[in-house]
Amino acid sequence: MQVIYSATKPTGKLTLGNYIGAIKNWCEMEKNYQSIFAVADLHSLTVNIDSEELRENTYTQFATFLACGLDPEKSIIYCQSHVKEHAELAWVMNCLTYFGEASRMTQFKDHKQKKENVSVGLFAYPMLMAADILLYNTDIVPVGVDQMQHVEICRDIAIRFNSRYGETLKVPKGVVKETGAKIMGLLDPTKKMSKTNNNDNDLIYIDDDDETIMKKFKRAVTDSLNRIKFCEEQPGVSNLLTIYSCMKNISIKEAEKHFEGCQYGELKTQTAQSVIEKLSPIRKKMKKLIENREYLDKMMSIGAKKASEIALTTLKKVYEKVGLVLPIK
Repeated sequence: MQVIYSATKPTGKLTLGNYIGAIKNWCEMEKNYQSIFAVADLHSLTVNIDSEELRENTYTQFATFLACGLDPEKSIIYCQSHVKEHAELAWVMNCLTYFGEASRMTQFKDHKQKKENVSVGLFAYPMLMAADILLYNTDIVPVGVDQMQHVEICRDIAIRFNSRYGETLKVPKGVVKETGAKIMGLLDPTKKMSKTNNNDNDLIYIDDDDETIMKKFKRAVTDSLNRIKFCEEQPGVSNLLTIYSCMKNISIKEAEKHFEGCQYGELKTQTAQSVIEKLSPIRKKMKKLIENREYLDKMMSIGAKKASEIALTTLKKVYEKVGLVLPIK
Protein backbone atom coordinates (compact mmCIF):
# COMPACT_ATOMS: atom_id res chain seq x y z
CA MET A 1 0.00 0.00 0.00
CA GLN A 2 1.33 3.44 -0.92
CA VAL A 3 2.16 5.95 1.81
CA ILE A 4 0.81 9.49 1.96
CA TYR A 5 2.21 12.14 4.29
CA SER A 6 0.94 15.63 5.03
CA ALA A 7 0.95 18.16 7.87
CA THR A 8 -0.35 21.59 8.86
CA LYS A 9 1.18 24.22 11.14
CA PRO A 10 -0.60 25.21 14.37
CA THR A 11 0.09 28.92 13.83
CA GLY A 12 -3.57 29.82 14.09
CA LYS A 13 -7.08 28.39 14.04
CA LEU A 14 -7.75 26.16 11.04
CA THR A 15 -9.97 27.63 8.34
CA LEU A 16 -12.45 26.37 5.79
CA GLY A 17 -9.57 26.53 3.32
CA ASN A 18 -7.56 24.12 5.48
CA TYR A 19 -10.56 21.81 5.74
CA ILE A 20 -11.35 21.71 2.01
CA GLY A 21 -7.78 21.86 0.74
CA ALA A 22 -6.27 19.43 3.22
CA ILE A 23 -8.21 17.64 5.96
CA LYS A 24 -11.32 16.70 3.95
CA ASN A 25 -9.03 15.29 1.29
CA TRP A 26 -7.02 13.37 3.91
CA CYS A 27 -10.19 11.73 5.24
CA GLU A 28 -10.97 10.47 1.75
CA MET A 29 -7.40 9.32 1.06
CA GLU A 30 -6.88 7.40 4.31
CA LYS A 31 -9.27 4.74 3.03
CA ASN A 32 -6.86 3.70 0.29
CA TYR A 33 -3.38 4.61 1.57
CA GLN A 34 -1.13 4.09 4.55
CA SER A 35 -1.69 7.58 5.91
CA ILE A 36 0.54 9.69 8.15
CA PHE A 37 -0.58 13.15 9.29
CA ALA A 38 1.19 15.56 11.62
CA VAL A 39 0.66 18.74 13.56
CA ALA A 40 3.79 20.53 12.34
CA ASP A 41 4.60 22.37 15.56
CA LEU A 42 8.35 22.59 14.86
CA HIS A 43 7.61 24.48 11.65
CA SER A 44 5.55 26.95 13.69
CA LEU A 45 8.70 28.17 15.42
CA THR A 46 9.80 29.85 12.17
CA VAL A 47 7.35 32.66 12.95
CA ASN A 48 7.00 34.76 16.07
CA ILE A 49 4.25 33.04 18.06
CA ASP A 50 3.43 33.19 21.77
CA SER A 51 4.41 29.95 23.51
CA GLU A 52 1.07 29.45 25.26
CA GLU A 53 -0.78 30.20 22.03
CA LEU A 54 1.29 27.58 20.21
CA ARG A 55 0.57 25.03 22.93
CA GLU A 56 -3.20 25.68 22.77
CA ASN A 57 -3.18 25.70 18.96
CA THR A 58 -1.42 22.32 18.94
CA TYR A 59 -4.10 20.69 21.08
CA THR A 60 -6.87 22.39 19.10
CA GLN A 61 -5.44 21.33 15.76
CA PHE A 62 -4.97 17.72 16.89
CA ALA A 63 -8.56 17.70 18.15
CA THR A 64 -9.69 19.17 14.82
CA PHE A 65 -8.04 16.34 12.89
CA LEU A 66 -10.02 13.80 14.94
CA ALA A 67 -13.27 15.79 14.83
CA CYS A 68 -13.08 16.09 11.05
CA GLY A 69 -13.02 12.33 10.77
CA LEU A 70 -9.40 11.19 10.64
CA ASP A 71 -9.28 7.73 12.19
CA PRO A 72 -6.30 6.94 14.49
CA GLU A 73 -6.98 3.24 13.82
CA LYS A 74 -6.34 3.74 10.10
CA SER A 75 -3.86 6.65 10.13
CA ILE A 76 -0.83 7.67 12.14
CA ILE A 77 -1.67 11.07 13.65
CA TYR A 78 0.96 12.77 15.81
CA CYS A 79 2.82 15.95 16.77
CA GLN A 80 6.02 16.59 14.84
CA SER A 81 8.08 17.57 17.90
CA HIS A 82 7.21 14.27 19.61
CA VAL A 83 9.29 12.40 17.01
CA LYS A 84 12.90 13.51 17.45
CA GLU A 85 14.00 11.94 14.17
CA HIS A 86 12.50 14.90 12.31
CA ALA A 87 15.04 17.32 13.73
CA GLU A 88 17.88 14.82 13.38
CA LEU A 89 17.26 14.03 9.72
CA ALA A 90 16.72 17.73 9.00
CA TRP A 91 20.41 18.37 9.80
CA VAL A 92 21.48 15.82 7.20
CA MET A 93 19.08 17.45 4.72
CA ASN A 94 20.64 20.85 5.49
CA CYS A 95 24.05 19.47 4.64
CA LEU A 96 22.81 18.12 1.31
CA THR A 97 21.08 21.32 0.20
CA TYR A 98 22.87 24.08 -1.66
CA PHE A 99 22.54 27.63 -0.42
CA GLY A 100 21.45 28.85 -3.83
CA GLU A 101 18.54 26.46 -4.22
CA ALA A 102 17.30 27.13 -0.69
CA SER A 103 17.50 30.89 -1.39
CA ARG A 104 15.14 30.47 -4.35
CA MET A 105 12.26 29.21 -2.22
CA THR A 106 9.30 31.57 -2.66
CA GLN A 107 8.33 31.62 1.02
CA PHE A 108 11.84 32.73 2.02
CA LYS A 109 12.09 35.29 -0.79
CA ASP A 110 8.70 36.82 0.07
CA HIS A 111 9.72 37.46 3.68
CA LYS A 112 13.12 38.77 2.62
CA GLN A 113 11.60 41.20 0.09
CA LYS A 114 9.33 42.56 2.82
CA LYS A 115 12.56 43.33 4.73
CA GLU A 116 11.34 41.31 7.69
CA ASN A 117 13.77 39.78 10.16
CA VAL A 118 14.16 36.37 8.58
CA SER A 119 15.37 33.55 10.85
CA VAL A 120 17.71 30.76 9.88
CA GLY A 121 14.81 28.46 10.76
CA LEU A 122 12.65 29.97 8.01
CA PHE A 123 15.53 29.57 5.56
CA ALA A 124 15.86 25.91 6.58
CA TYR A 125 12.08 25.29 6.53
CA PRO A 126 12.16 23.29 3.25
CA MET A 127 14.87 20.98 4.58
CA LEU A 128 12.84 20.17 7.69
CA MET A 129 9.83 19.57 5.45
CA ALA A 130 11.97 17.24 3.33
CA ALA A 131 12.91 15.31 6.48
CA ASP A 132 9.23 15.10 7.45
CA ILE A 133 8.37 13.49 4.13
CA LEU A 134 11.40 11.27 3.59
CA LEU A 135 11.35 9.70 7.07
CA TYR A 136 8.23 7.71 6.20
CA ASN A 137 9.12 6.37 2.73
CA THR A 138 6.38 8.60 1.38
CA ASP A 139 4.96 7.96 -2.07
CA ILE A 140 2.46 10.83 -2.28
CA VAL A 141 2.37 14.25 -0.63
CA PRO A 142 -1.04 15.97 -0.94
CA VAL A 143 -0.26 19.69 -0.86
CA GLY A 144 -1.59 23.07 -1.85
CA VAL A 145 -0.20 24.87 -4.90
CA ASP A 146 1.97 27.11 -2.71
CA GLN A 147 3.76 24.11 -1.15
CA MET A 148 4.59 22.29 -4.37
CA GLN A 149 7.96 24.05 -4.62
CA HIS A 150 8.95 22.55 -1.27
CA VAL A 151 8.02 19.08 -2.47
CA GLU A 152 10.21 19.62 -5.55
CA ILE A 153 13.27 20.52 -3.47
CA CYS A 154 12.52 17.46 -1.30
CA ARG A 155 12.64 15.33 -4.43
CA ASP A 156 15.91 16.97 -5.49
CA ILE A 157 17.48 16.27 -2.08
CA ALA A 158 16.35 12.63 -2.12
CA ILE A 159 17.70 12.10 -5.63
CA ARG A 160 21.00 13.75 -4.65
CA PHE A 161 21.31 11.56 -1.54
CA ASN A 162 20.61 8.38 -3.52
CA SER A 163 23.10 9.39 -6.22
CA ARG A 164 25.82 10.04 -3.64
CA TYR A 165 25.20 7.19 -1.19
CA GLY A 166 23.13 4.60 -3.06
CA GLU A 167 19.38 3.98 -3.16
CA THR A 168 18.08 4.78 0.30
CA LEU A 169 15.33 7.39 0.21
CA LYS A 170 12.06 7.06 -1.67
CA VAL A 171 11.47 9.99 -4.05
CA PRO A 172 7.95 11.30 -3.34
CA LYS A 173 5.42 12.86 -5.67
CA GLY A 174 3.45 16.00 -4.82
CA VAL A 175 -0.25 15.92 -5.67
CA VAL A 176 -2.59 18.94 -5.83
CA LYS A 177 -6.37 18.50 -5.77
CA GLU A 178 -8.18 19.39 -8.99
CA THR A 179 -10.88 21.34 -7.15
CA GLY A 180 -10.55 23.13 -3.82
CA ALA A 181 -6.77 23.06 -3.53
CA LYS A 182 -6.78 26.81 -2.96
CA ILE A 183 -9.81 28.42 -1.35
CA MET A 184 -9.75 32.20 -1.63
CA GLY A 185 -10.78 34.91 0.83
CA LEU A 186 -14.42 35.99 1.03
CA LEU A 187 -13.63 39.71 0.92
CA ASP A 188 -10.61 39.46 -1.36
CA PRO A 189 -11.13 36.46 -3.66
CA THR A 190 -7.84 37.20 -5.43
CA LYS A 191 -5.88 36.04 -2.37
CA LYS A 192 -5.79 32.72 -0.55
CA MET A 193 -7.94 32.29 2.57
CA SER A 194 -5.26 32.31 5.26
CA LYS A 195 -5.39 31.78 9.01
CA THR A 196 -2.80 34.56 9.35
CA ASN A 197 -5.16 37.14 7.80
CA ASN A 198 -5.91 40.03 10.14
CA ASN A 199 -9.51 40.42 8.88
CA ASP A 200 -11.69 37.64 10.33
CA ASN A 201 -14.51 38.48 7.90
CA ASP A 202 -12.31 37.32 5.01
CA LEU A 203 -12.21 33.74 6.24
CA ILE A 204 -14.29 31.03 7.85
CA TYR A 205 -12.82 29.27 10.86
CA ILE A 206 -13.75 25.63 11.36
CA ASP A 207 -15.04 26.52 14.85
CA ASP A 208 -17.15 29.51 13.74
CA ASP A 209 -20.77 29.20 14.90
CA ASP A 210 -23.61 28.88 12.38
CA GLU A 211 -24.73 32.50 12.67
CA THR A 212 -21.19 33.81 12.14
CA ILE A 213 -20.71 31.61 9.06
CA MET A 214 -23.93 32.90 7.50
CA LYS A 215 -23.04 36.55 8.22
CA LYS A 216 -19.59 36.19 6.70
CA PHE A 217 -20.89 34.59 3.52
CA LYS A 218 -23.55 37.26 3.10
CA ARG A 219 -20.74 39.85 3.11
CA ALA A 220 -18.73 37.91 0.51
CA VAL A 221 -17.56 39.92 -2.50
CA THR A 222 -19.08 39.02 -5.87
CA ASP A 223 -19.37 41.49 -8.79
CA SER A 224 -21.88 43.41 -10.95
CA LEU A 225 -22.14 40.95 -13.86
CA ASN A 226 -25.28 39.30 -12.44
CA ARG A 227 -24.41 35.81 -13.58
CA ILE A 228 -23.21 32.72 -11.75
CA LYS A 229 -20.34 31.34 -13.78
CA PHE A 230 -16.93 29.87 -12.92
CA CYS A 231 -14.38 32.03 -14.75
CA GLU A 232 -11.37 34.32 -14.21
CA GLU A 233 -13.54 37.44 -14.63
CA GLN A 234 -15.58 36.42 -11.56
CA PRO A 235 -13.14 35.37 -8.82
CA GLY A 236 -15.64 35.91 -6.00
CA VAL A 237 -18.42 33.93 -7.66
CA SER A 238 -15.93 31.23 -8.73
CA ASN A 239 -14.73 30.92 -5.13
CA LEU A 240 -18.28 30.45 -3.83
CA LEU A 241 -18.98 27.85 -6.52
CA THR A 242 -15.80 26.01 -5.56
CA ILE A 243 -16.76 25.96 -1.88
CA TYR A 244 -20.32 24.81 -2.65
CA SER A 245 -19.15 22.05 -4.99
CA CYS A 246 -16.65 20.75 -2.42
CA MET A 247 -19.20 20.78 0.39
CA LYS A 248 -21.77 18.97 -1.75
CA ASN A 249 -19.22 16.65 -3.42
CA ILE A 250 -20.35 17.67 -6.90
CA SER A 251 -18.51 19.11 -9.90
CA ILE A 252 -18.21 22.82 -10.68
CA LYS A 253 -20.43 22.26 -13.74
CA GLU A 254 -23.09 20.69 -11.55
CA ALA A 255 -22.86 23.62 -9.13
CA GLU A 256 -23.23 26.11 -12.01
CA LYS A 257 -26.31 24.24 -13.26
CA HIS A 258 -27.80 24.17 -9.74
CA PHE A 259 -27.56 27.96 -9.47
CA GLU A 260 -28.70 28.68 -13.03
CA GLY A 261 -31.09 31.65 -12.96
CA CYS A 262 -30.38 32.40 -9.28
CA GLN A 263 -29.27 35.70 -7.77
CA TYR A 264 -26.03 36.23 -5.88
CA GLY A 265 -27.91 36.31 -2.59
CA GLU A 266 -29.11 32.76 -3.13
CA LEU A 267 -25.58 31.63 -4.06
CA LYS A 268 -24.22 33.12 -0.83
CA THR A 269 -27.00 31.72 1.37
CA GLN A 270 -26.90 28.18 -0.03
CA THR A 271 -23.09 28.08 0.08
CA ALA A 272 -23.20 29.18 3.71
CA GLN A 273 -25.80 26.50 4.49
CA SER A 274 -23.69 23.81 2.82
CA VAL A 275 -20.72 24.85 4.98
CA ILE A 276 -22.81 24.93 8.16
CA GLU A 277 -24.07 21.38 7.46
CA LYS A 278 -20.47 20.12 7.38
CA LEU A 279 -18.85 22.23 10.08
CA SER A 280 -21.55 22.24 12.76
CA PRO A 281 -21.08 18.58 13.83
CA ILE A 282 -17.30 18.97 13.55
CA ARG A 283 -17.42 21.99 15.86
CA LYS A 284 -19.39 20.05 18.48
CA LYS A 285 -16.91 17.14 18.39
CA MET A 286 -13.99 19.56 18.63
CA LYS A 287 -15.41 21.14 21.77
CA LYS A 288 -15.71 17.77 23.53
CA LEU A 289 -12.23 16.67 22.47
CA ILE A 290 -10.53 19.92 23.49
CA GLU A 291 -12.05 19.60 26.95
CA ASN A 292 -10.51 16.11 27.30
CA ARG A 293 -6.76 16.82 27.36
CA GLU A 294 -6.01 13.42 28.88
CA TYR A 295 -7.49 11.68 25.83
CA LEU A 296 -5.65 13.98 23.41
CA ASP A 297 -2.34 13.34 25.21
CA LYS A 298 -2.97 9.60 24.95
CA MET A 299 -3.75 9.80 21.21
CA MET A 300 -0.67 11.98 20.62
CA SER A 301 1.50 9.46 22.45
CA ILE A 302 0.11 6.49 20.49
CA GLY A 303 0.61 8.31 17.19
CA ALA A 304 4.14 9.42 18.05
CA LYS A 305 5.16 5.87 19.02
CA LYS A 306 3.93 4.49 15.69
CA ALA A 307 5.62 7.31 13.76
CA SER A 308 8.91 6.91 15.64
CA GLU A 309 9.18 3.23 14.77
CA ILE A 310 9.14 4.03 11.06
CA ALA A 311 11.22 7.21 11.35
CA LEU A 312 14.01 5.59 13.37
CA THR A 313 14.44 2.84 10.78
CA THR A 314 14.91 5.44 8.03
CA LEU A 315 17.24 7.57 10.13
CA LYS A 316 19.49 4.60 10.93
CA LYS A 317 19.81 3.81 7.22
CA VAL A 318 20.72 7.42 6.47
CA TYR A 319 23.27 7.61 9.31
CA GLU A 320 24.92 4.39 8.15
CA LYS A 321 25.13 5.62 4.55
CA VAL A 322 26.71 8.97 5.44
CA GLY A 323 29.23 7.31 7.76
CA LEU A 324 28.00 8.20 11.23
CA VAL A 325 28.74 5.66 13.95
CA LEU A 326 25.48 4.37 15.41
CA PRO A 327 25.32 4.11 19.22
CA ILE A 328 25.25 0.63 20.73
CA LYS A 329 22.16 -0.01 22.82
